Amino acid sequence: MSSGAAAAPSLTARVLRRVLLPLGLTWLLGTAVAVVVASYFTEQAFDRAMIDDAHTVSANVRASERGVEILLSPREIEALLYDPAETVFFAVRRPDGSLLAGDPGLEVPMPEEGAHHRFSRIEHQGHTLRAVALNQGTPLAYRVVVAQTTRARVLLVEQLLAYSLAPQLVLLALLAAWLWRGIRRELHPLGELRRTLETRDAQDLAAVPVARSSRELEQLGDTLNALLQRLAQSAAAQREFAGNVAHELRTPLAGIRALADYGLSQQDPAVWREQLQQIAMSQARASRLVDQLLGLALADEARTRLQRESLRLDQLAQQAVLRHLARADRQGVDLGGSGLEDEALVQGNAALIEGILDNLIDNALRYGGRTITVELAGLTLSVVDDGPGIAPDAQPGLLQRWAQGPAGQKLGQGAGLGLAIVARYATLLGAELRFAPASAAGGLRVSVTFAPDAQASAG
Repeated sequence: MSSGAAAAPSLTARVLRRVLLPLGLTWLLGTAVAVVVASYFTEQAFDRAMIDDAHTVSANVRASERGVEILLSPREIEALLYDPAETVFFAVRRPDGSLLAGDPGLEVPMPEEGAHHRFSRIEHQGHTLRAVALNQGTPLAYRVVVAQTTRARVLLVEQLLAYSLAPQLVLLALLAAWLWRGIRRELHPLGELRRTLETRDAQDLAAVPVARSSRELEQLGDTLNALLQRLAQSAAAQREFAGNVAHELRTPLAGIRALADYGLSQQDPAVWREQLQQIAMSQARASRLVDQLLGLALADEARTRLQRESLRLDQLAQQAVLRHLARADRQGVDLGGSGLEDEALVQGNAALIEGILDNLIDNALRYGGRTITVELAGLTLSVVDDGPGIAPDAQPGLLQRWAQGPAGQKLGQGAGLGLAIVARYATLLGAELRFAPASAAGGLRVSVTFAPDAQASAG
């Protein structure tokens, strides 16, 4: 990562934020709702006490011959309404609004017609007051007004908010600490995996140990190990291919160099021509060896991503015969086909099927006698020759890389890769490779039979 790039936030912090933020907002919303509900019922309780005070004042008002009168003096009424936490005001008025007793400046909205009382908020003497106006209509009409400051109400709501919010904040902090420890503990195996990979050598592609603490971590570890396994296979294939190329091309290249040096040291054009022919033959052998090594590399690569498509075996076999026909004519070998006019469709890979046919025909041209036939019967491709054949006990060994039979060792041709390539390609295609005598007189039949489920529909 470049020095100018901002560091990504830790997974622990991100998970903590995603958990605590909505949880904290939910708790705050719940606290606000609880405070609003508590405030409503607190207001109801204070209002009920205040209307009880208004009824207490009303109980000390009576009708007489002189009209409506109050039985208590203003001082006695103030003592009756005394509240150590609030300042209380009162007034008793006639229906016309004239004052019987109390504070003359205490004006509040009166109850609507037919209503018994009415609560309101007013400003009086620099105070915000909660007031109630009480209508008394029998036997003589009069109105009682009681008002008080709201300090106790506000204080109670603030205490409710504090006592409700503070414990939740403490709980939220404890929860954050608990989640932090828990998330770090759960992510510890991920950190161990990172440290293991940081200290590992680039050439070490062995599987890494994975803690089975969670399904997600287990899946990540398994996926990583599967990737390492594929990389190890690819690296091994590359090392093997490079080693094979270096080992096997050393001899033909040295031979070509020796032939060229010898020809350059001679003056006779006939010697030059002979050396050039030898160089051409050595180059052809080296080119074939490279093709075979590339074929093996293709087989190793195809283990993980083999592309299949609908193919016609008859056409592939015909094309293979045509590719080798000129060489067969030069060698005086009768190369032909049998059953290639019958259409046969399979799901396979053209490069692998062509590789099987080319290697089998090449082996037959090298060691197989004077007659070679490429046969197609159903889903079975066969290359048949009238050569000396291969003993049954020697057949498994010839399927290994760099293994050669007596004929190959005697002729000094090939590298022992042809049948190994054929066997590997057949395995990749899910086909069966078999060896059998061509006839009672001898010869060799090498057959590759494709599985029935590889057969493609003609449509």
